[in-house]
Formats: sequence, structure tokens, C-alpha cells
Amino acid sequence: MQRSSYDTATALLPLVGGPGNVTSVAHCMTRLRVGLGDPSLVDAEAVRAVPGVLGVVADGDTFQIVIGPGAVVTVTAEFEKLLSAQRLATRGAELRADRARRNATPVKTALRRVADVFVPLIPALIGCGVLAGFNGLLVNAGWLPWLTPALAAVASGFMALISVFVGYNTAKVFGGTPVLGGAVAAIVVYPGVAKVTAFGVALAPGQGGVLGALAAALLATYVERWCRGRAPDALDVLLTPTVTVLVAGLATLYGLMYAAGLVSSAIGTAANWLLATTGPLAGLVLGGLFLPLVMLGLHQALIPIHTTLIQQQGYTVLLPLLAMAGAGQVGAAIAVYVRLRHDTALRTTIRSALPAGLLGVGEPLIYGVSLPLGRPFLTACAGGAAGGAFVGFFAVLGDRVGATAIGPSGWALFPLLTGNRGPAAAVTIYAGGLLTGYAVGFLATYIGFNGSGTPGDPSPRRSS
Repeated sequence: MQRSSYDTATALLPLVGGPGNVTSVAHCMTRLRVGLGDPSLVDAEAVRAVPGVLGVVADGDTFQIVIGPGAVVTVTAEFEKLLSAQRLATRGAELRADRARRNATPVKTALRRVADVFVPLIPALIGCGVLAGFNGLLVNAGWLPWLTPALAAVASGFMALISVFVGYNTAKVFGGTPVLGGAVAAIVVYPGVAKVTAFGVALAPGQGGVLGALAAALLATYVERWCRGRAPDALDVLLTPTVTVLVAGLATLYGLMYAAGLVSSAIGTAANWLLATTGPLAGLVLGGLFLPLVMLGLHQALIPIHTTLIQQQGYTVLLPLLAMAGAGQVGAAIAVYVRLRHDTALRTTIRSALPAGLLGVGEPLIYGVSLPLGRPFLTACAGGAAGGAFVGFFAVLGDRVGATAIGPSGWALFPLLTGNRGPAAAVTIYAGGLLTGYAVGFLATYIGFNGSGTPGDPSPRRSS
């Protein structure tokens, strides 16, 4: 009967115009009574043909579906659950669309394009990061000394030339010739730059890192565009690449590398100072605000910062703090699951999205559960803040936790964890932060949940 009632409800909802056309749901002894926004959207003949339906009665804005005694109770219950779940899904879709509209600003568009430069590099960062962490364990334990130099070379080769890949992708994303962007960015890591002096200081290979490579390739793209519009067609194939590499290359050597080096050093110094002096507060703010940053699209600005820290220090201390937002999200989703014991559809959504949430993929839970419900999104942020404060507290004590690559989060981040006290300490502190985020996200949601999800949007009620 449970399965049959669900099938009947599933068949009926689209035939009465979908969730957007349903204004009320009730039942009497034999009939499911559906209030309608627009009665013309109902396909009465198709409703009659649904197995289990005995007849229909159109009564103005109310459409009555005759199902029979007993069966009408279970069909109505399934209909209400399905209606609630689809409205929640619709609300999530509206929020995603609204986010896309709000993100269509010049600043956010630029941030997305910068993110497009770095996102294709994430698989290599992850692979090399895992190998670097594994190699570190072997070195510390004194195991396989004949293998560790080879593993170090395999793990470090990409990071040594990451500036070239950044330059290539930058030109590709911003409309230039990718290989020219890579050629100019290669200057940043070329050993011969040590013979060049800028502002009275000898340059160092790699100075400016990925930020210098990004700026160099971006400049090359603009120089290339300028040349393409002015060089004669017959000479374009010679002049444009030559002028692009020459102008952007000299600007990189005598300006961009020096400036980007100052910025990169400042980023590393600021991150270390922030955690060493205001660890719990920094963790609370970063962990608590990361979900809203994701909603606004501003989290993309952090990708070059993560990459710069990894290039400088071997790991980013910011990612483990930000990952706590996912822990708060998981805790909040579990609380909703426990609270809404009779909402089968929503509980099914949570069960299907929870494994991804545990692995750091939070969008299904955000858009399918917490954000449409409203308050659980805020309590998820509270859980993230608590987890971030936990990790930040240990940073003040001198135990920094970092990730050797960006991309993974949640449980998937464990293989990439390291820190100034070694991987074991980093894993222990990070695990404690996750548990804190789970617990606070769960408790804040469970205690503050009002039963219907959002104020002023009560669940449809059944009447007789």
C-alpha cells in the first residue's frame, strides 16, 4: 500500500499543474481535495486514468479526486510529502538562478575567469600533493631511501613549472594565444633571471610565483590583441608573437616579478601572522563565512592565494579552516533528517547527498536542503565557525594545519594534510575540527529548528 500510494501521488501531482499550481491540500473520507491556482492546468482525463483513482469532481478552484476510504489517507500523505519536496527543490533552483544573476557583475565575472585559470590545474595539484605527503611519511620513517628521491622528483616537477601552466591557461581564458601566455610566464621560473637586476635587487627564479605568471600572461594577452589589430596581415605571423613576448617579457622582468614577489611574500606573512596571533578568531570568521562566500561567488578569489601559499610553504593553512564549513553543513543536514522523521522525500534527498557532503562536495546539501529551508543554512555556518575556531586555537599554540593541494575537502582532505608538526598532528587536529563542526551544526539546527523549515511557510495540513 505504501508503494502504491506513493506511485499514485507521483502520477497525480504533475497532472494537476505541478507544485506551483497547488494552493492547498486536504482530504475527506474518500476524496483528495486540491486547491488550485489555475484550474485550466488540470488534465482531468489523465487524472481519471491514474490507477487507484475512482473519479474526479471539478468544483471551481478545488479539484476533488475520488480515491476511496482508507487509501485516500495514505495517498494524501504521500502527495503532501511529494509537494513539500518539490517545492523545496524548486526553491533551491530559484536560489541557484538568483545566485547566477547576482554573480553576473564585472568583479565576479573576473573572479570566475581567474578561477577558470586554476581549476584545470587541481587534478595535478591533488596527485602531486598526495605523492608529496606519502613521500614525507617515508622520509620521516626512514623507509625506502632508494625510492624517496624519485618520488620527490615526481611530486615536485609540476610545482616547479606551475607558473608555465598558469600562463598558458590565463591566455586561453582571457582570449589570447595559450602558448604565448606560457612562453611569457616561463620567464618567471627560468634560472637565468638570477642575472637580471630590477630596482637594484637581483631577481630570483620563481619570484612572484603564480601571481607573477598570471599578471605576465594577462599582459601578454592584451599586447597580442593590440598587435593583431595593427600589424599587416602579411607580417602578423612574425610581428605579433615577437612583440608580444618582447614587451610582456621585459615588463615581467623589470616590474611584474618584483611587484608580484612583494605581494606573494605579504600573503604568506599575513596568513602565518593571522593564525599565530588570532587563530581562534580567524578560524571562526573563515569557517563561518565560507558558505556565504560560496553563495556570493567570492570564494574564487581565494584560489590564487591557496596556490601561492602551496608554492611558498608547501601547503595552504587556509583550506583546512574553510573546510570546516562543510562539516557544519553535514551536521545541520543530519539534524534536519532527525527532526523531519515523516518527510520521506526530504530524508531521501539528505541520504543521497550526505556521502558527497562528507567528502566535501556541499552543493547538493546546500541547494537541496539547508538553503531552501533557511534557518539550517545559518546553523550550518555556526557549525563551520566552531570547527574553524577549533583548528585556529591550535595554530595559536604553534600547531599549523595545512593542505598540500586544493580541491578536496571533508574526509577527502585527509591524504593531503600536513603541517609544521608533521602529518599525524595535522590529521588529529583536523579530525577534531570536523567533529566539532558536525556537533555544533547538528545541535544548533536541532535546537533551533521550527518544524517547518522556514518561518511563515508551514507544511501543508490535512483536514477531514
